[in-house]
Amino acid sequence: MWLDRLSGQSTPSGPPTPAQSRSYSPVPRRSSHLAPGPPTRPAYGSRTSSLGLSSKANVSTTSLNSTRLPNGSTLRQQISPPADVTDPLVVLEDIIGKQTVHSVNGSGIQDGTTATPRPFQLAQDIEFGGLSLHAFADKTSREERKKAHQFSAQTVEEFENGKDKFEDLHKSISACDDVLHSVQASLMSFQQDLGAVSAEIETLQSRSTAMNTRLENRKVVEKLLGPAVEEISVSPAVVLTITEGQIDASWTKALDELDKRSKTIDGRYKESEKTSAMSDVKPLLDDLKNKAIERIRDFFVSQIKALRSPNINAQIIQQQSFVRYKDLYSFLARHHSVLAEEIGQAYINTMRWYYFSNFTRYKQALEKIPLFVVDKNDAVGADPNTQRASANKVFQPQHDAIAIGRRMDVLQRPSQSALPSHLAEDNKQTHYLETPFLHFNLALIDNATAEYSFLANFFSPAASLQTISRHFSAIFSPTFALGHAYTKSLVEESDDCLGILLCVRLNQHFAFELQRRKVPVADGYINGTNMLLWPRFQLAMDVHAESIRRATSSVASARGAASTLGLSSTASASSPSTAPHMLTQRFGQFLQGVLALSKEAGDVEPVGHSLNRLRGEVEAFLIKVGKGFGSAGERKRDRFLANNYSLILTIVGDMGGKLAAEVRDHFEGLRDSVGGA
Repeated sequence: MWLDRLSGQSTPSGPPTPAQSRSYSPVPRRSSHLAPGPPTRPAYGSRTSSLGLSSKANVSTTSLNSTRLPNGSTLRQQISPPADVTDPLVVLEDIIGKQTVHSVNGSGIQDGTTATPRPFQLAQDIEFGGLSLHAFADKTSREERKKAHQFSAQTVEEFENGKDKFEDLHKSISACDDVLHSVQASLMSFQQDLGAVSAEIETLQSRSTAMNTRLENRKVVEKLLGPAVEEISVSPAVVLTITEGQIDASWTKALDELDKRSKTIDGRYKESEKTSAMSDVKPLLDDLKNKAIERIRDFFVSQIKALRSPNINAQIIQQQSFVRYKDLYSFLARHHSVLAEEIGQAYINTMRWYYFSNFTRYKQALEKIPLFVVDKNDAVGADPNTQRASANKVFQPQHDAIAIGRRMDVLQRPSQSALPSHLAEDNKQTHYLETPFLHFNLALIDNATAEYSFLANFFSPAASLQTISRHFSAIFSPTFALGHAYTKSLVEESDDCLGILLCVRLNQHFAFELQRRKVPVADGYINGTNMLLWPRFQLAMDVHAESIRRATSSVASARGAASTLGLSSTASASSPSTAPHMLTQRFGQFLQGVLALSKEAGDVEPVGHSLNRLRGEVEAFLIKVGKGFGSAGERKRDRFLANNYSLILTIVGDMGGKLAAEVRDHFEGLRDSVGGA
């Protein structure tokens, strides 16, 4: 082996070479008992090496020197490698690595020194390829440097190629570092904020606890003092509304609140429960109450002035301004009765003027409606040929004043509305007197009902029913007088019994309607109208009776009777006809009309007495005419009378009512008495 060559003994491999020509090897050779010198070194441990870089790295060299150089000079001192040759120890360290050698110091404690670690197994046979140790090491060093150079070149090239990636990575790392610094700053700030919030929460919690305590205390106090304070206090909103707000529903509510507080304080003052709070509030409350009274006065005065505006509808103002705010007048009546009476009187005067002026214009419009003139020439016993002689009848249409015809339609439709003024002025059709009477009184009754309802609604409960009735009478007295005057003008010069009786029936219907509407204050007007109509009806009936009486007195002889009977030109004067007389037919038509209007007549009415007088005159006329047949014509006379009575029964046979039954029974008895069937 090559270690044997370092021992100085000959080997079979070849002759020995001089010491100067041998290559330097730091590998220790095996110890020999033949070599003189100092004692041999201690044995190495199983996992240590003698080739470390410690102070004992030259043990083999020393052994060699001790055997070959007795003068004490070392091999390193005698043989020095060239300056450009790598140290063999470095080469060996690169080959076998470094190992830590544990030595024992003077105190007997092992210390660790860095040494090339020994391989687990040393190579026993190394092929030098015919090269010396120095050449072998130099070759190995060159190969390592070549590999290192190749690796270094490859690394630089890869670094150049990946430079941009490394720069991007560096930038990313720097950005991440900045983000992390920012996050760190945010977390630190958040931690500080959390601390501040925690402190604020603790502060708020303590304040909340204190506020809860105060709230509970305030609730206890409010529960005790709240009702008492509420009874005498007025909110600023109520004060502002009453002093400056517009009068509407909210203003009314504020006034109710003020009235309630005022009653409470006044009641406690009367009970001698005066407190400092009430003493402070009462003057202010009185001032506010006076302000409310002032505004109520101004409001109602403005509305009363509006009623005097031309072409104004009073009922609209009554409903929208007076009835809606009637609580204001009640408040005024409670707190200032004198002012309330003055306002009420101003309203009464205004409405008295309003109704009187409007009904005056309406009366003038109705007076423009043309009316049929019915006088004594239209009576039952008058000559039909002389009915047109009156100057007032020259231009009026032909009509039958004693026949009821369709005149009863006004009773079938009594709930119709009144004729407007402009239509009445433009109406050119001729009517009977009951038409303007109907429309005027319809308008009057409707307005009276509306006004009484308003007065009862607006002035109560401040005013009693007697006071309201007096207010109504004060308002409508001139208008009722106007209505009576108009009714009198309609019937005063007329002998239209049927028309006057129709007015009576209409007036009775108005009375029933007022009772249904519960308006008793207009009964005086209804009674006054009846007192105007019934006397005039009796006078008109007397005109008819007088006309028949005159016709009876005109029957003087048989010839006069024949002429009075209305015989045809072909009839002989010596042989009068037994046919019914023309006057009988006219009386039957008139009687039918009166009975049709008296179906529900009572015993107290003068209709029955007037008909009895008229019926007696007709019977006297027929008897006197029957005498014209002479003593030899008694049978003809009886037949004549029976025919006239039968005609009357035929005309009134369908009439109903108590009075009609009495008339039928009477004429049936007369017919039977003369032998009629």
